Amino acid sequence: MRKTVAIICCMFAFVACDKHDPILPGVRTAIFNTSHIDVKNQTISDIPTSVVMVDNSNCPYTQDGSNTIWDGTRKIFSGFPTNNTVKNDMRPVCSGKYLYAGLSTGEVVKINPRTRQIVWIADVYRPSNMTGGASMVDIVVAPLPHGNAVYAGGLGDAFCRISAASGARAWCLDIAVSVPFIIAGNYAFVVADDNNLYAIQLKDGAAIWRTPVAMRTAPQYADGIITVGDERIDVATGKIIL
Repeated sequence: MRKTVAIICCMFAFVACDKHDPILPGVRTAIFNTSHIDVKNQTISDIPTSVVMVDNSNCPYTQDGSNTIWDGTRKIFSGFPTNNTVKNDMRPVCSGKYLYAGLSTGEVVKINPRTRQIVWIADVYRPSNMTGGASMVDIVVAPLPHGNAVYAGGLGDAFCRISAASGARAWCLDIAVSVPFIIAGNYAFVVADDNNLYAIQLKDGAAIWRTPVAMRTAPQYADGIITVGDERIDVATGKIIL
């Protein structure tokens, strides 16, 4: 009985540490309420006219494999290094006076580079991914700021809308993301690691439709058609165009 109580206490201590004593400073937000993806299988009637474009060519900051962000030779952020990572060429994304970066430890961080202030840190992974020991939670795709939100996905089975102001999550969908996604109109189009293309409604994270794709590559959009590899998909229905 004592052993059981001790184990339970340790479990509560671990959870408390995760919420209140993070490795990195800043405000932390938890992620998942559910692990079930409810695909509505609906038709998109408000067809997007264009894709949201983020010009990051003048963003001077760099990021290394140890989760350190640099302004030339000046260090402006030091994350927690880990050996359990996926090699990638991530760069921070500039938006106004701030920058957003995805880390190999599964977080998205918002920084004021001039003051080196960490505005917030948001976890973009399912909590269960942190208890398996060898789980990969890297953010290998650049976050995408749009409007008053930042959209981000990673290998920790999460694609999320995060408040740009506070870092609080509006919603998360239980999918892993390792290739760039796009936002067009009121939707995000995401090729997930389950080899499905998802149409995700921005306002609430609802999966409007889902369709299998042959290649796990970044989607492209134009004139009502999404292209993934050699496949063309009707944006309204999610059906492959033969």
